[in-house]
Amino acid sequence: MSFTMTDFSKMDKKPFLRSLSLGILLFFGFWGGEMSLSHAAQPPRSIIRDAETEAALREWSEGVFQSAGLSQSQVNIILLEDHGINAFVAGGANIFIYTGLLLKTETPTEALGVIAHEMGHISGGHLTRTSEVAENASFEAILGAVLGIGAAIATGDGAAAAAGVQIGQSTAMNSFLSHSRVQESSADQAGFRFMTGAGVNPSGLVSFLDKLSSQELLDTSQQSEYVRTHPLSRDRVEALENQLSRSALRGKELPASWVEEHARIKAKLLGYISPQQVTYVYKSSDSSIPSLYARGIAAYRMNHVTEALTLADQLIAREPKNPYFHELKGQMLFEFGRVSESVKSYEKAVALLPSSGLIRVALAHSLIEQKGAVPSVLQEAISHLKRAEREEPRSSSIKRLLATAYGRMGKETEARVYLAEEALMQGNKEKARSMAQDALKKLPTASPERVRAQDVINSVGDQDKKH
Repeated sequence: MSFTMTDFSKMDKKPFLRSLSLGILLFFGFWGGEMSLSHAAQPPRSIIRDAETEAALREWSEGVFQSAGLSQSQVNIILLEDHGINAFVAGGANIFIYTGLLLKTETPTEALGVIAHEMGHISGGHLTRTSEVAENASFEAILGAVLGIGAAIATGDGAAAAAGVQIGQSTAMNSFLSHSRVQESSADQAGFRFMTGAGVNPSGLVSFLDKLSSQELLDTSQQSEYVRTHPLSRDRVEALENQLSRSALRGKELPASWVEEHARIKAKLLGYISPQQVTYVYKSSDSSIPSLYARGIAAYRMNHVTEALTLADQLIAREPKNPYFHELKGQMLFEFGRVSESVKSYEKAVALLPSSGLIRVALAHSLIEQKGAVPSVLQEAISHLKRAEREEPRSSSIKRLLATAYGRMGKETEARVYLAEEALMQGNKEKARSMAQDALKKLPTASPERVRAQDVINSVGDQDKKH
């Protein structure tokens, strides 16, 4: 796993920031400032990227997507670091899920049920108000648009989006994301149908909604965000229960691999988000892989170097061909200041899972940050980053790292091209245009970066025409 943080409020002053935590690429969103782990009452502030978690969610969801008439490449599932329980669709076929929701699920199908329900909103066209977000926008930009548009709607002030209002953000977001009860019922039915079409027991959808339905009786301030934005009723749950009672898939067991993946995901997230709680859930006498995972990440989060690395080595000894365990150790070594050693671990992870763009980004970051990185090493990092772009076309952090690598090679003009692409993905059209135009003046005609600079200028022009 590979956690990296980028504070966008400081991008102009700082190069790409050092990684924060294990196994997750973590980006500050549009708020900036420091992340707080106790902000359940606030809108989610950060996007979490974890190769292992995302791979598992894609695996579970593949049949559901197909049943909905979509391919995996057409749908993105994005995790938001937040203790609350919620999920929503924004900026097209992008499903945002709170980490608190995943931690609340007891089975993979409960998580899949939420995804299937959100797919119902996508197929039903229930959320189209973020259509103005550029197709190539980063997930951070999409999330920023959600807050801005929500605030504008809630306040009646069109300037609210541009101002990034801070007061009433949670209310604004809830207002924007809320669906009608008719839409919710429609999404329920669609989600149930998609799971059935995929041959997956739909009981997870029913059981998760049943857990939340009792919150309807609570004061609004005490309800989870999911209930506030997805109005539940006992009638909705009962309708699904009646369908489930007639389903031929009721009682069908899950693949054992899914159950294990779900356990590992929850362990990783708990270790990262709430390391102090890990000892209450995973005892030192528990030698299971989820326990080693949770305790190892928690030890890392609390800067217990020896314990963290020991537990990482135990994981590798158990499953030496697991790329995520080598990735975990690489992240630990990187953050503990042992950058050169981290490269070896990341290289092993990439060799075991060459298709993972996220792990390649982590490897490239380590290569760039090595002391005295020579041009050949920087060029190797660039190669990994350009390969990662194929898998991560919405990652603005890749652009920042490419700019850093070219800058350290003394190729400032090329660096500006990637900074221009980063600015475009973040919605800063004027900055993108200015940097790209400046680069065009200095790049040779046959340069691939010249083509990219021109593409930035063309994209800005196309966006201006649409708006």
